Amino acid sequence: MKATIAILLAKSTKLKKDDIENLIEVPKDSKLGDFAFPCFSLSKEMKKSPVEIAMDLASKLKSPELEKVEAVGPYLNFFVNKSSLALETLGKIQKEKEKFGSSKIGRGKRVVIDMSSPNIAKPFGIGHLRSTIIGNSLSEISKFQGYDVTKINYLGDWGTQFGKMIVGWKKKGNEAKLKKEPIKHLLELYVEGNKTEYEDDARKWFKKLEDGDKEAVQLWNKFKEYSLNEFDIIYKFMGINFDVLSGESKYNDKMGDTIKLLEEKGLLEESEGAQIVNLEDYKLGVCLIRKSDGATLYATRDITAAIERQQDYKFSKMIYEVGNEQRLHFQQLFKVLELLGFQWAKDCVHVNHGLYLDEDGKKFATRKGKTIFMEDILNETVALAKEEIKKREKLSDSELNERAKKIALAAIFYGDLKNYRANDIVFDVNKFISFEGNTGPYLLYSYARAKSILRKANFKPEELKVDGLSESEKNLINKLAAFPEVVQHSFDNLSPNIIANYAFDLSQLFNEFYHSSQVIGSEQEALRLSIVDCFSQTLSNALSLLGISVIEKM
Repeated sequence: MKATIAILLAKSTKLKKDDIENLIEVPKDSKLGDFAFPCFSLSKEMKKSPVEIAMDLASKLKSPELEKVEAVGPYLNFFVNKSSLALETLGKIQKEKEKFGSSKIGRGKRVVIDMSSPNIAKPFGIGHLRSTIIGNSLSEISKFQGYDVTKINYLGDWGTQFGKMIVGWKKKGNEAKLKKEPIKHLLELYVEGNKTEYEDDARKWFKKLEDGDKEAVQLWNKFKEYSLNEFDIIYKFMGINFDVLSGESKYNDKMGDTIKLLEEKGLLEESEGAQIVNLEDYKLGVCLIRKSDGATLYATRDITAAIERQQDYKFSKMIYEVGNEQRLHFQQLFKVLELLGFQWAKDCVHVNHGLYLDEDGKKFATRKGKTIFMEDILNETVALAKEEIKKREKLSDSELNERAKKIALAAIFYGDLKNYRANDIVFDVNKFISFEGNTGPYLLYSYARAKSILRKANFKPEELKVDGLSESEKNLINKLAAFPEVVQHSFDNLSPNIIANYAFDLSQLFNEFYHSSQVIGSEQEALRLSIVDCFSQTLSNALSLLGISVIEKM
């Protein structure tokens, strides 16, 4: 409809269709129409006030797809023919099904997403969950827009923390304990090795690791193997896969070329025995490339990795889904890449997220031994989901487990993604798992309710006629029609919460429709069943972009 309105306006003005379409707005109050066009941009060309232009155009613009066009001050308000919109929208959804809302805009282009990135030898804590959930959603949204996507799990498998781990092992390492509870024991070792009195020892052990010391490398490999096994269990449970499993250690023997390139470009400077790139002129401080003891830093590895990824993938966009606290690091990284002369540096984006906070509003921290294990969170959420299901229905153990798992994941994923990613959020499983309110289970319940109606009616799509619509039908169909634009807006802003919020609003409108309108047995049964069918399909499409699987029965 926006395209139709843009074509009409283009014929009556000298503006281009695409320019007009970008200016068309959706009024917050539906009484002001379905779409609005501000006439300010036409004032200079037509040598009239925007109010006069709106009045003149309102009398000229006619289309069978529009009920009326009104001039309100400097705005043109367009009221869509709801019967035409209903037929077009419902027909399109039933034809395209799971592809409804998708686009081919990204065809032939690649998006690389660096996401999750837990640290080896540490538990998969709640801190890395946000990167995993948000990164996964962005990958699904990008695919839906037609892009080829490469998801990279860039593990924290290098750095001074491994010196701390080795020191911890030397002080309190226990082979039997490591085999029985590997991750919990590794956390104990990290806390031990992180004590202030071991700082020098930790640095020395990491330097040994960088130099290929046999014992250091052997311990590093042991810690890595145990960690990867644990991570794999969690990823499989969440249904999240990666195209590439990589890590900082991959670039150990490649950083020399990066340092040489920095020298050739005249960017490398000596500072107190260390090598830096001075970014003070850009108000970004200094980017430390190599410490005075010769050890490299993750900035060096990230520069090296970015260069290799562009060579390997020729990406049109590279997304780093990493927390807010790394903002300066990525600003420095992108600036260094730009100063090296790489035009593609502008295509690198830091998609930042806020922290998970505990009930006291404080950050979860592993450093003092205070952490929340992801495995425990998942188990707790599944247990709560089972309690809710048992209140409603008696199931076999296998059915109960499968349904509880899907509900638990929907609760956690949606509990995160409904928030703007840059905001800090309190992780509250009890609120997330509720079947009422703005929650994942509520959305699954809305979908299941719609599917129940369709099963009861033995629904099959048929050719429709629309002889008027109720207010609840109009509102729901308008919302369904908006889905493709919502997906595009979410991708443009790299913000899954736009889709999550849409899914909730859509479900609320469906439930209003369901409570106000008889479906089965009504004179409008065919139309209303089609609305229910299209709602369930669109909600399923929206939830899939959040990484959430729907459930036929709740």
